[in-house]
Amino acid sequence: MTHAVMASPLTTEMIEDVVAGLPIQGRIILRLLLIQYLDVTHEEILYMVADRPDPRCVSGKKPVTTMTQESITAMINRRDEYRRRARLRRERTWLQCIVLKHQAHIAEAFVSRAALLLADRGVSPETIETLKSQARSAVPTATLRLLEERWEHNEITAEEYQRQRLAIEMQTMLRFAERFKKRLDLAEREQRTSDQTILLDHEIGHIWGIPASTLAARKVKFLSQYLTALQAKGSGIRPAPGSTPSLELWKDTVQVLSRTPIERSIATYDGLEQTESALLEKLAAYAVIRIPEATETKFWNSLVYGASSNAMHSESTRTLFGLQRLVSIQKDVDAGDEALDEELLTRTAPRSKEQELLASPNEASPAELTELQQHILHNFIGEDVSGRASDKW
Repeated sequence: MTHAVMASPLTTEMIEDVVAGLPIQGRIILRLLLIQYLDVTHEEILYMVADRPDPRCVSGKKPVTTMTQESITAMINRRDEYRRRARLRRERTWLQCIVLKHQAHIAEAFVSRAALLLADRGVSPETIETLKSQARSAVPTATLRLLEERWEHNEITAEEYQRQRLAIEMQTMLRFAERFKKRLDLAEREQRTSDQTILLDHEIGHIWGIPASTLAARKVKFLSQYLTALQAKGSGIRPAPGSTPSLELWKDTVQVLSRTPIERSIATYDGLEQTESALLEKLAAYAVIRIPEATETKFWNSLVYGASSNAMHSESTRTLFGLQRLVSIQKDVDAGDEALDEELLTRTAPRSKEQELLASPNEASPAELTELQQHILHNFIGEDVSGRASDKW
């Protein structure tokens, strides 16, 4: 049969009005299903506490349930825990997308500026394109080691050193850009999945404390009522008795709610990188991709999966402190051409040999012995503190 067409676009206010017009059991069902978007009120919490069957009675007439503050608090805690998990999951995927978009953008900007700096230093466009095509298979560790050895042995000039370092940096940024884009695609898919996720029956049953059969019957009944009421409100036509509401309205409901603003959670420092100052320093380096390729993946996983690399999505220790701070740091990053050029030239500048020569005599000179060390040394060679042969031997 044909379904009535929605005359007005579906909005969040329309969804909330329809949910509010349902019986209290229907409101609870809908708000628990959509707990990452809608809130279960205190009145509904009290109803759920009173509606639970007494677990001590398995047969016979249901006794009158007496609400206690302990049972109300337990119900609120279960509601809050499932709501926290759902909303943190949504916020986490959103933050990941923001971070990865910025990282991919700044990596590509570094590639463009490095190519221009190489061109200014006499590198031909064909050579630059060849370097870009070889970026994925390049091995920077061995190349950097050979370059440093040639610089230490005065086999190349400072200009040639920086030219080769710029080429290596350009290839590194190309690999980073590709890595960030792949992660962004994965994060966007995860975000779409998270937006469409609703509470499962066993999760609702854990919060409410009612049997699965009772929950399933109520879910079918009130979902049908909700879709029928939503269709009537949107089309302005009362559906005929016995008509089946369009299931597309449920998909549209979740899609509309997924566009609502994300409420930022208050995250506290969770022990990542041992100290908060060390974490912020590493995040600042990460925002401008000043982190080694070998350790970048491990650090990203620690940001996404929590304080420990083995943390699971549902662990309470898994906060968003690192991702939230990284987004804030990214907003302060100067991505202008001059700033990027200065950053690239600073990274690729050769080390000063004068500082190494000044530091080498200091490193070669032995440190002065303490009194305890002198005493131990004299005992080993059979002398007393004054240097005379000891008669103890």
